[in-house]
Amino acid sequence: MKQIERVLGVVAAIALFGMMAITFADVIGRKLVGTSITGSVEITELLMLVLIFVAIPLTSLHGEHIVFDLLDPLLPRGVKTLQHRLANLVCTSVLIGAAWLVWGRAQRSAEYGDTTAQLGIGLANFYFLTAALLVLCAVMHLTLAVRASPDSDQFHLLAAESKDD
Repeated sequence: MKQIERVLGVVAAIALFGMMAITFADVIGRKLVGTSITGSVEITELLMLVLIFVAIPLTSLHGEHIVFDLLDPLLPRGVKTLQHRLANLVCTSVLIGAAWLVWGRAQRSAEYGDTTAQLGIGLANFYFLTAALLVLCAVMHLTLAVRASPDSDQFHLLAAESKDD
């Protein structure tokens, strides 16, 4: 899991830096030269897509999703474990469904040869990447559902992994 975390973190950092650099250069170009970088909006949009869908598995890996845990102190450990298993199974199902829909969109995009308007960058690979990252996140949630332990309040993969070591 640490290697997955490292790769996803590096990709997210590169995407974020790329968005920042393109925006900076575009603004400087408009202010000083009077012209913007052709396709800068398209590049920024594609980097944003990568950043968002790389961040979803990272968020799941660290257990940093928004959680309503007001009643957790009152619930018996067994009920909390069942609750976490159910929540992760629902997340797995939703993510697999979303990946399936995005994969279909990716196939249609590849078939039609969809590209960005200005730079002509093919969109299918970005859709395929999105679907793959959604599947990765679904696998993480499925792993969490299986690993949910009544002996632990840690319900994210890095905590479960360090406990196994």
